[in-house]
Amino acid sequence: MSNREKEAERLEDLLGLLSHPLTKSDRDSSSSDGKESGLIQIPTHLPILPLRGLVVFPMTAVPIRIGQPRSVRLIDDAMLGKQLVGLVASRDPEVENPGPDDVYRVGTVAAVHRLFKAPDGTLTLIMQGLLRIYVEEFTGKSPYLTARVIISPEKTEKSLEIEALQRNITDGFHRLNELVSTGPEQMSSLIVNLEDPLQLTYAVANQMKKISLEDAQQLLELDSVTEKLHMLLGLLTKELEVLELGRKIQTEAQSEMQKTQQEYFLREQLKAIRRKLGEEDEQQIEVEEFREKVESSGMPEEAEKETRRELDRLSKLPTAAAEYSVIRTYLDWLTSLPWDTQTEDNLEIIHARQVLDEDHYDLEDIKERILEYLAVRKLREERREEFEQDELADLIRREREGVILCFVGPPGTGKTSLGQSIARALGRKFIRQSLGGVRDEAEIRGHRRTYIGAMPGRIIQALRRVESNNPVFMLDEVDKLGKDFRGDPASALLEVLDPEQNREFRDHYLGVPFDLSQVMFITTANLLDPIPAPLRDRMEILKLSGYTETEKAHIAQGYLIPRQLRENGLRSEELAFTEGALRKIIQDYTREAGVRNLEREIGRVCRKVVTGIAEGNGDPVRVTARDVPKFLKKQKYFPETALRTQLPGVATGLGVTIAGGDLMFFEATKMPGSKGFTVTGQLGEVMKESAQAALSYVRAKSEELGIPQDIFDSTDIHLHVPAGAVPKDGPSAGVTMATALASLLTERQVRDDVGMTGEITLRGQVLPVGGIKEKVLAAHRAGLKTVILPKQNQNDLDDIPDEVQKELTFVLAERVNDVFEAAICPQ
Repeated sequence: MSNREKEAERLEDLLGLLSHPLTKSDRDSSSSDGKESGLIQIPTHLPILPLRGLVVFPMTAVPIRIGQPRSVRLIDDAMLGKQLVGLVASRDPEVENPGPDDVYRVGTVAAVHRLFKAPDGTLTLIMQGLLRIYVEEFTGKSPYLTARVIISPEKTEKSLEIEALQRNITDGFHRLNELVSTGPEQMSSLIVNLEDPLQLTYAVANQMKKISLEDAQQLLELDSVTEKLHMLLGLLTKELEVLELGRKIQTEAQSEMQKTQQEYFLREQLKAIRRKLGEEDEQQIEVEEFREKVESSGMPEEAEKETRRELDRLSKLPTAAAEYSVIRTYLDWLTSLPWDTQTEDNLEIIHARQVLDEDHYDLEDIKERILEYLAVRKLREERREEFEQDELADLIRREREGVILCFVGPPGTGKTSLGQSIARALGRKFIRQSLGGVRDEAEIRGHRRTYIGAMPGRIIQALRRVESNNPVFMLDEVDKLGKDFRGDPASALLEVLDPEQNREFRDHYLGVPFDLSQVMFITTANLLDPIPAPLRDRMEILKLSGYTETEKAHIAQGYLIPRQLRENGLRSEELAFTEGALRKIIQDYTREAGVRNLEREIGRVCRKVVTGIAEGNGDPVRVTARDVPKFLKKQKYFPETALRTQLPGVATGLGVTIAGGDLMFFEATKMPGSKGFTVTGQLGEVMKESAQAALSYVRAKSEELGIPQDIFDSTDIHLHVPAGAVPKDGPSAGVTMATALASLLTERQVRDDVGMTGEITLRGQVLPVGGIKEKVLAAHRAGLKTVILPKQNQNDLDDIPDEVQKELTFVLAERVNDVFEAAICPQ
């Protein structure tokens, strides 16, 4: 017998069971003690078969598959003894061997109608549900569950409501069978012919495949037939709504698909008609345009191969396809990049020097570096033929030609504008990209084409916009790059800013290499420390320190004043500044390393003059030092060194911040206590350790300094660095802390015109520190006369402008005692 014939016979048996259900008299004749007058005998003790995820209703026949050893043992014993079986549902279908507490108490007593045994040992049963039972008590757990049960008959009623509910359920099941179209055709006619409401309820519920275990168990446990019909009608209605909605969605999707197919066939027919008429469609025209762009773009072999492959895909796609626009955008990017387009460099050294001098005052080191770059390029161009005949010709051609510079300095020192001047001197195009706050790696390397709205990174976008592959590319604020879950942009820059690697820079969007070796990259930063060491190692660091007062005055006369006159619409004869006025503005109204605030103050004066001209006063204005308060109101900055160091225990240190060099005051005080030492001012760990080292040194040298020994046993010391809201760290404040503590404990005042810097050791040595030029310029701006520096920093004095060296006295200290002698006043 074939499988189909077996399945047909099985279905026929099931339908036969449903078509000959128990009659009402048969059900009523059953008794709980196992004695009856009808055909069915229900014993008081039954073996219990737990079902996982299934509820068997009375008066129904269902197939059940079992495979657990204890369940197989139960069925074997039931078949041998021709016993009935109690079927109860497990509360949790995931439990492998449910116990008495894991099953529901209301179930169905059933008979095994037919049994099929599979080769793997599992059994497939056709169980016929008979009556509803209630499990009073479980009497055994091994080898399988047994229990004492009682018959729990349902309450049957007759009313118009029940008849109406029966009709609604019958109609609903007929619609459900039509929508599902997987059940047997005889089932609908069989359900229609059922008159018993309870039998109808269980028959329909048994055929509903989507009913949940909880709902099926609740339906079985309800005692009233009316309540069962109401609940079944609700479940049936919900299932019908879901199926009808699904049918509607499927119909709409199918109609849309047919519409799309129809449009495709029509378009293909239209293409065929146009080909017959000798006309080309827009898609073919667009493909040919892309082919022409590829031929003229000069892209390398790998990029050209990828472009042609994508172009072939585009030509085979219908324009209505979703991928058509994606490929078209990608090809547009590839064909519009400046693969072989560049500007010709102006290698005239005299011209470059003239341009750099016109735009910037001083900055000799940076100007010399740019001129060296031009000189090398010029000499290589002149001797290219000679190199090409050499055995190392291939190596020479592959040698890097780009340059990567990093300008580090305080704000307002001209880093960004210097990049523009370099581009003008070279005759190249200029691009500026700010990296401040960038946290996404895709900003540098682009998004992969798998993302919706994917685009190349900022590098490729800028090169396409400037239409040149050798511009001056300035990456501003490289020390302010962020980092989060989207990647590390600083790591992505490693390839961009490496002359050995950026010849084949691969943007994630393009997927093909682009040559960045011709680009002159210039980065700017206020501090070097935040830049990761691998990235810092790839760049040539050029430091821009702050300007002296004389340099600021020259910059104001040569650059700032003419620019502010133009921006405010003034003629050169309408406003002039004396040198005394500029120096007063520099000293009393600005305190900075750069000239940004100086330009703002000059702009304020210009606007006051413009206002006077608008009011009818057109006389030329010459601003002198005496006139500055009239334009800029009250003075902003005052010399505070003398005021801050009037008492013993206060010393003036020199430090470097993001804004350049600055003064730092260290204040120490003492009070009765027991050896306490407190350090405040939002200091870092390194500076706190320097404070401990300074105190230990002063205590060790207390006898030489004339400090009473018992003062440390009965005194608490507090060292504070004002401006507590500003984080401070570093070892260079060691000598200043030691001087403040020595001044406090010896009650000798620190000279008010002395500034100092240097790291100390417990042995009293003064170690070298960095930022000497910035610190010396800060001392000069503040009006100090003497600067104490470590002996090993003597070579750094060569970077100090001559005018500053003439006005300052430098004390080069090898030991802390040298600092005390130079800084602390005599007893």
